[in-house]
Amino acid sequence: MDIVQNYIGGAITASLSERIAPIFNPAQGEPIRQVFLSTADEVRQAIAVAHAAFPAWSHTPPLRRARILFQFKALLETKRDELARLISEEHGKVFSDAQGELTRGIEVVEFACGITHLQKGEHSANVGTGVDCHSLMQPLGVCTGITPFNFPAMVPMWMFPIALATGNTFVLKPSEKNPSLALRLAQLLQEAGLPDGVFNVVNGDKEAVDVLLTDERVQAVSFVGSTPIAEYIYSVASAHGKRCQALGGAKNHCIVMPDADIEQTLSAIMGAAYGAAGERCMALSVAVAVGDEVADNLVSGIKNRIAQMRVGPGITEGRENDMGPVISAQHRAKIIEYIDQGVEQGATLCIDGRNFTVPTHKQGFFVGPTLFDRVTPEMSIYQEEIFGPVLCIVRAPDYRTAVTLINRHQYGNGTAIFTRDGDTARQFSEEVQAGMVGINVPIPVPMAFHSFGGWKRSIFGPLNVHGNDGVRFYTRMKTITSRWPTSVRLEQHTGSFTMPTMG
Repeated sequence: MDIVQNYIGGAITASLSERIAPIFNPAQGEPIRQVFLSTADEVRQAIAVAHAAFPAWSHTPPLRRARILFQFKALLETKRDELARLISEEHGKVFSDAQGELTRGIEVVEFACGITHLQKGEHSANVGTGVDCHSLMQPLGVCTGITPFNFPAMVPMWMFPIALATGNTFVLKPSEKNPSLALRLAQLLQEAGLPDGVFNVVNGDKEAVDVLLTDERVQAVSFVGSTPIAEYIYSVASAHGKRCQALGGAKNHCIVMPDADIEQTLSAIMGAAYGAAGERCMALSVAVAVGDEVADNLVSGIKNRIAQMRVGPGITEGRENDMGPVISAQHRAKIIEYIDQGVEQGATLCIDGRNFTVPTHKQGFFVGPTLFDRVTPEMSIYQEEIFGPVLCIVRAPDYRTAVTLINRHQYGNGTAIFTRDGDTARQFSEEVQAGMVGINVPIPVPMAFHSFGGWKRSIFGPLNVHGNDGVRFYTRMKTITSRWPTSVRLEQHTGSFTMPTMG
């Protein structure tokens, strides 16, 4: 069985670790390869290599760095199908969803290609008599990304393209559940012309993470995952003097108003709740129906649509499935436990996905689309992130009650409202306490030139990922104030008659 190795200094590096973890195909429920869990010394080796590569890379002109990323973008587009199949194989999401993930990652690479503009700083002439002032946005040094299993391509590409474009070197620690895609990204970066040592991949678990959080050569840590781990990452990294952005959990609500277009709303909720088996930090997991009539229509419509859903492996020969498996047997058991708790605590289970199986893939890690009605705020299925294909319907008597529910929840990642009324939508966007808001848009993930991040316990750290916040996160500002003494100006000089070029 193939073993996934590290990528250090521009080459696949054999690990000396004695710890090996299986990598499963979730649709089959069987291991397809293995991964070494790096030792602390191997992680330090990757950091040392990145540290040694930093001086030359940070002094490489931004235009030259951008051109490498242009080549990387072209390779990603050429290899799109290969990469999407690898994502689907190890994660389980359907092939078209994997391609969509790649597209959102490529958009950040496109944004990073504009680094010559984004990193140019500011200038003010004559801030005083004969005094000028300008700023430099300089790279930090070695940066690291610790990324989750649900987006093995997109989330790393939220981080390292901007880090590399601004002149930093990078150590990526992908999820040990599906690490193969990270290795391919490293190889494509090398093919695009990235110097050896600038981008490195180390596989591992908490032992590897703790080295990245505490090694003095690491200057910045970016993390996406659950809130308990995000809190740990942020506290340890900050205690060791590192810049840190740690994105945590979510419980994304949508409000459905009585004037909403019910057919469009149902279609939007179905994709947002059950796409990627609900394993998205921006999945809609709570629909707040304003009025019993709206709630009854939602429940009836969602039940009808679930009955028509195709659930099975992410890669098929014929018609594509709508939803694939969840990532692991352990995660499947956790989701089922939440469904059990919902029943025990009094929610109405309208569609039960606990005993769902796919006849051709009986060992796969499948949970069927699940629907609860009459969920109340004290229930665990409302309070906690399930991260699975479970949708909760909460009934609210009016708009004000619905907004109050959202604002009182511990998480504030994303939210949405479905309405035809512009005044209601405008009021909602101003007063709801969440970082990303959709108006008739179920998954309001910002484009790459805006920034992604939530509020409350969904994020730790002052800066979000990608967009202008991403550029600020991976650079530090230096402001220069200068005055020059009067000098004798030369009257003659030798000129060049060739077209001036940069880079």
